Parts: sequence; C-alpha cells; structure tokens
Amino acid sequence: MKLTADLLSDSISHINPLGDRELILRDLKIPVIENLGVTKDLNDAIDFTNNDLRVLGNFPRLNRLQSLLLNNNRISKIESGLETYVPNLHTIILTNNLINELGDLEPLTKLKKLTHLSLLDNPVAKKQHYRLYVIYKFPQLRVLDFNKVKLAEKNQATALFSEENGADNDFVKSITENKSKSNEFAS
Repeated sequence: MKLTADLLSDSISHINPLGDRELILRDLKIPVIENLGVTKDLNDAIDFTNNDLRVLGNFPRLNRLQSLLLNNNRISKIESGLETYVPNLHTIILTNNLINELGDLEPLTKLKKLTHLSLLDNPVAKKQHYRLYVIYKFPQLRVLDFNKVKLAEKNQATALFSEENGADNDFVKSITENKSKSNEFAS
C-alpha cells in the first residue's frame, strides 16, 4: 500500500506508554517511506513494523522525531544524510531486516543522539566483531540489541579498532569500506 497523504491523515496517532506521540503505520505493506511532511512534525515516534520497506531514508525534516520502529521489513540500505532530516533520533529498532555488512551502518554513525539500536536478526549481526564494531563506531550508544553497552566492551572495542592516537586503524577502515553491492552506487 502506498504511503499517501490520505493514509497518513487516517492513521492512528496516540500517546504511547513512554509518553511519546506515536504514529502507527504497522502492517500496511508500505514499500517506500514518503509523504511524511503531511505529519507536520507532530510525532516523537513512528512505528513502521511489518511493512515492505527496503530503504531507510527519504525523510522530510522531522526535528521532533526521536524513535523509529522498523521491525520485520526488508531494509537492506540506509541512505546517507539522515542526520540532516531526523537530527534528534535516539532510538532505531531494525530487528529482522536484511542489513548485510557492517559498512552498511555507516550512515547511522552521523546520528549523534542515537543511544538505542537493535539489529537483531539481520545478517550483519552474525559478522565477526559485530558488537564491538558497532560499539566503537557509535560511542554514544547505551543499548545495543536490547543489551546495555558495558564500559569493558567500550574499552575492548577501542583496543581492537583504534590507533594509539585515537584514529581508526586499518582493520576498522577495511570493515567500513565493505558495503553491500546494492549500496555501492547509492547515496
């Protein structure tokens, strides 16, 4: 189902248990994020669970948006520039999608307020050094895959991926450059 202005205006928006205004767009077979400007930036959270999304992107400027629930989609690509359009995102739940490579997560590293991220049941979560790499690339992250990020993990990630001067070492650079084929020509 296409995400039209009519669909958006007819969709349920309520106060969730966290006290956030949440727009419910779940179970609608939506293939593309579009027309969200119609929402007039009135939502703290948007629930896109159980749709047919393949790309995370195409957002208008939504300063109020803090949480995106994107479980059970087909997302394999994350567009660059999200930090410009959704600068206050602190939670992204991408459980059960199709993100393949650690390098595919690079656009999310620009979201400096991102503290909660879930990538469970994505192919990327099975990669060697997955958890430590994500902790290293997202230093502000407090919860990864619904588990608290521990100081010992941060220290271990820094030891594995950082030079003595604090710069990324060659290992992290090689991982970051490895992106899915579908992402090579995008952005």
